[in-house]
Amino acid sequence: MIDALITAIVFLGIYQMIKVFTDYLLKRRIIISGHVDKADILNAPKDKEELSYPTLKWGLVSFFAGIGLLVIAFIQQNMDSDWIYNQGSYVAVGVELIAISVGFLTYFFIARSRKAPGGRP
Repeated sequence: MIDALITAIVFLGIYQMIKVFTDYLLKRRIIISGHVDKADILNAPKDKEELSYPTLKWGLVSFFAGIGLLVIAFIQQNMDSDWIYNQGSYVAVGVELIAISVGFLTYFFIARSRKAPGGRP
């Protein structure tokens, strides 16, 4: 498994180096040919969400993931059996995924309300 991961990382690194070099050569050729205004065609497209809040997003996701872990610990503490450690018990994973998805949904609704015509930019 580790060998496959190392191979994938090396391949990705080589691909990125080749891509940067060929993009440079292509831009250089476009500029030399006199089409300076078209040289930006190779730049990465701008993110359509200008008002995105990446810090807010990951802060909310981390917050709700922590809440999910606390809920799992609280449920385990109040139950007699070790249901988290039983093989085939996916309740803990389900609680954590629900908590993380609530974090993403909270971010989505906050970002959407900020973009609404009545919301602040």
